[in-house]
Amino acid sequence: MEIVRYVRTGSTRAVIGVRQDDGGLRPLEVDSLATLLTWPLDRLRAFVSGPAGSPETQGLRLLAPVDGLTEVWAAGVTYRRSREARMEESEVSDVYDRVYNADRPELFFKAPAWRTCGDGDLVGVRADSAVDVPEPELALVVNTFGDVVGYSVCDDVSSRSIEGENPLYLPQAKIYAGSCALGPGIRPVWEVDDTSALTISITVRRSGVAVWQDSCSTATLHRDLTQLVGYLFRATDFPHGAVLSTGTGLVPDLTFSLTDGDEIDVDISGVGTLHNTVATGSQPFRWLADLALSALQTEGG
Repeated sequence: MEIVRYVRTGSTRAVIGVRQDDGGLRPLEVDSLATLLTWPLDRLRAFVSGPAGSPETQGLRLLAPVDGLTEVWAAGVTYRRSREARMEESEVSDVYDRVYNADRPELFFKAPAWRTCGDGDLVGVRADSAVDVPEPELALVVNTFGDVVGYSVCDDVSSRSIEGENPLYLPQAKIYAGSCALGPGIRPVWEVDDTSALTISITVRRSGVAVWQDSCSTATLHRDLTQLVGYLFRATDFPHGAVLSTGTGLVPDLTFSLTDGDEIDVDISGVGTLHNTVATGSQPFRWLADLALSALQTEGG
């Protein structure tokens, strides 16, 4: 089962549903995923496991599984490979070695719900960046009480050249139009027996040819997942929960950079597969803002 968010053809109204193994989407009687994240885990489980509407299969488009006031955050330098890559690219390399070994993890804001791209959407690279990479990551979906209620696949697209120039440029390297993809849905926590050895793999194709592919295991994650959530919730309230992407163990050589039209597939065993195509600049992502504005206008009457 996946908890998903989607729209029907000709509509901008998001529907929340469950997708079973047969591929059909069954709508749930709830207005948003954010509402589900205000509930305790046992209530959420009973609700999504209960009766749902008749399956829908035609004229549907998946949206990113995040809405409302839910924020997407991310953790950095949580794998040895990430530490090595950050040190290689940076003119201030020792800061990454220090954060890798520190008690306090690196956590940073990634995207509001409305700016998050979903499965099948475009993802972006900055026009003023020379080296841009996908960062495949396991994402934790957390309710307002700080309990992990599910998992998703995240691509924390980043500018290596901007962050490498100065670590204080991290927000510009990480937060921009099209920089965050999430999906295809939320795999409930009760359907994933063990997160300690999930295989994360990526393939980037250019004109149909694989130009970079690699895989790793969450067994090499340097941080405990509950510790990451604990630090995120330590001094901040999340009324509609949060999504916390847990860092990447997959970074290509500095000679590699994403370009227009590249196709990215990120797969996490037992969680799902996220597919996106690369576009440059902010204009291709204007529809996300338009969709958010349309939703606000609809809610306003």
